[in-house]
Formats: sequence, structure tokens, C-alpha cells
Amino acid sequence: MEFKILVLGDVVGKPGRSVIKEKVPSFIEKEKIDFCVVNAENAAGGSGITRKIAEEMFSCGVNAITMGDHVWKRKEIFNYLDDEQKILRPANYSPHAMGRGGVVLKSNNGVSVGVINLLGRVFMKPIDCPFREAQRLVKEMSTQTKVIIVDLHAEATSEKIAMGWFLDGKVSLVYGTHTHVATADETVLPGGSAYITDIGMTGPHKSILGRKTENVLKAIVTQMPVSFDVAEEDPRACGAAITVDSTTGKAVDIKRVVIK
Repeated sequence: MEFKILVLGDVVGKPGRSVIKEKVPSFIEKEKIDFCVVNAENAAGGSGITRKIAEEMFSCGVNAITMGDHVWKRKEIFNYLDDEQKILRPANYSPHAMGRGGVVLKSNNGVSVGVINLLGRVFMKPIDCPFREAQRLVKEMSTQTKVIIVDLHAEATSEKIAMGWFLDGKVSLVYGTHTHVATADETVLPGGSAYITDIGMTGPHKSILGRKTENVLKAIVTQMPVSFDVAEEDPRACGAAITVDSTTGKAVDIKRVVIK
């Protein structure tokens, strides 16, 4: 059975949230999307997320939320990570950390979907191995579903590409988040896994990675501390739409999308 997945990149502040609220529901309906995953680690004022924001996204047709290195920025989210299985923190944090890094959820049409959230290690803060944790979770989820989605929130393109090849044939999709810049390397790998290095940003694109250009430039030029306020203009959602055969878990197609 043909199964359509939409993944959207890092939501930045109020402009990013406005696109999710105002544009994404109609896109999901028009494109007959069966399952939507959004990375929302920058959704609250540009860093972290709150319960209210997460629940607003779920009400807009988002089936699962993934996070990243900013997951712990808002203390009020800690208990919510334990309570709500549809929001994930990177699985390769300590097993003693609150929340979960992988979950199997039911899609809009009843198909079971595994979602895994991982954090990279190259140019990032120390964390457990994402490859070992991916291997463990994929083995566990494979007993429940053929459709598995992996969000690797990472800085280095090499690490993301390595994860794509590492999981090729074992999952339906591996995609990268974190850099806020979409890459043009979307493909279906030989084993049948869809892959793209980074799906980009959901937020104000007249900016430098979602922040006011004048502030970022001032910091770069003067080397003085400057507040990186969230920009406001040209909000759009960037991501990818993937078609999967739900009976085999193999990807049929992957395309970059921009919603504005």
C-alpha cells in the first residue's frame, strides 16, 4: 500500500509555528499525507519547546515531534517528555534522562510507524553513540512495523551520510536536521531507504538561520556578544515528502518540499 510521509525541518520561533498552523494542515490534506513528523527543538522563542506549543502542533495534523540538542532548554517540558509519547528527545542521551528517543505510533490510516530521534557527535557536545542506539531501536521496532523513520539531528554531513548507509535497507527514511539549510541530495539508496542530508528550516527565511541578519552580522564583524533574536520575514516550511510501500517499508520516492 502506498504510504505518504511528510517531514519538516527545525521550527524556529513564532514565524515557524505560524506556518505549521496556517499552511501545513491544508498541505497535508491536499497531498494526502498519512504521517507527519516535525523537528521542533527551536519552536519556543528560538530555543526549546513548551507543552502548549507541542499540543498546538499536534492539533494541526502533526503526528510526532522530534527534538535535538536544545531539548532541555525549557524545564517545563521535562515531565511532558515522560507523559506524551508523540514527542521525542534524542535516543542516545543517557537512558536515565527523561523522555524517550523512539516510539511506534499509529498513522492516520492505521499503519504502524516507528520514529527514532538521534543526536550526532561530530562538532557536538559529548553523547552516546547514535549508531549503536539506532541499531538497537531498529531491531526492536522491526518486530512491530516495516515503516521506520529516523531523524539524525547533527552538524556534520559526513555523519549523516554515514547513518544513511548504515541503516539502508533497514528503515524507510533517514534524514538530517539541525543546520537549517536544505541539501539537494535526496535519493533512494540501493537497499530501499530514502535519504536526505538535511531538510532545512521551518521559519523566517529572510534571516541567517532564522535569526535577524543585522544581529548575526554584528556579532561576526565585531566579535562582541549580541542577542540572536528570531527574525520575522518570509516564513516558510522546508522538508521532504516521501512515498513508502507500507507492506515492505521500502521507499518509492523522496522529494524536497517548501510550503509558504
